Amino acid sequence: MAKGVTLRDVAELAGVSSRTVSNVVNGYAPVAEATRVRVQQAVDQLGYRPNVLARNLAAGRSGQIAVVVPYLDTPYFAELLQGIIRAARVQGYNVLIDQTDGDAEHEKQFLTRGSQSLLFDGVIFSPLGLAQSDLSGRDPGLPLVVLGERVSDGGFDHVGIDDVAASLEATEHLLGLGRRRVAAIGDQPYRTGEAAQLRTRGYRLAHERAGLAVREELVVSTPRFNRSDGASAMAHLLDLEEPPDAVFCYSDLVALGALHTLAARGLRVPEDVAVVGYDDIEDGRYSNPSVTTVSPDKKVIAETAVERLLKRIGSPTPVPGREIRAPHRLIPRASTMGRPAAPADGS
Repeated sequence: MAKGVTLRDVAELAGVSSRTVSNVVNGYAPVAEATRVRVQQAVDQLGYRPNVLARNLAAGRSGQIAVVVPYLDTPYFAELLQGIIRAARVQGYNVLIDQTDGDAEHEKQFLTRGSQSLLFDGVIFSPLGLAQSDLSGRDPGLPLVVLGERVSDGGFDHVGIDDVAASLEATEHLLGLGRRRVAAIGDQPYRTGEAAQLRTRGYRLAHERAGLAVREELVVSTPRFNRSDGASAMAHLLDLEEPPDAVFCYSDLVALGALHTLAARGLRVPEDVAVVGYDDIEDGRYSNPSVTTVSPDKKVIAETAVERLLKRIGSPTPVPGREIRAPHRLIPRASTMGRPAAPADGS
């Protein structure tokens, strides 16, 4: 920043008020696009950078947000956290990270202790141990954005993908390949298993649309979405009298575990059993074979979560809760499509 450049200098160059410059820089209020561009040009020309520490102190804030996830050793959350940290850093915020291990009491205490004692201004929260109804007991003054499948009650924002639609696409992909004994690994038929239940709903809907009955013995529950659960569930399925010819796994980690068991049993993927995962983690792209997967747009999820949380932190009045759906897409890879044919000699 050029020495001595102030917000007032930017306002004079852009021909607007200091309040307008503040609104543009902080994103706290809507500004006409032409005005926003003019202010941004003045900011860039003068090399102005806001004094984030002074701004936060003046507003009684810490300049920190908390991100609360069940597990840090899960690649999906690790990749999502990278995006959140980058997006927060651009806005001058530091990120504190808390791992709950899915413990309901820890998650509940975290939401009811209040932000002042924990030195953060708001929370991006991915609950695992809490059900939808449990979120009503949170600190009402705590700015909150929820990830995963917990629908907003009007007091917080919810950011996620459409799990039913994504799971429908994944299952239809397998059915469209001519597979007729499609298994599902990852159902969680209990109070806090909303995300898994939505994926099971999409799986069932795909069968319904294809005019096929779901073979209930092919729907296998798991306590977590990890490799070991995928491996043991796949072993159980292969021991059935009529084992599956395809499997939809509710995470890429589950899919990697399934691939391990299939290889140990001497089965070929996708020739004998086709496999689809969920999350599009980096490990799935480099596995052998690479994993066909549902890819949530983690960049959009991260940036939207930060944007909505900072809007809540900066607003002097309550911000209505919003349901925000991030994009997703199915990425076909070798675990369902097979490896590309090797080029002929001399080609």
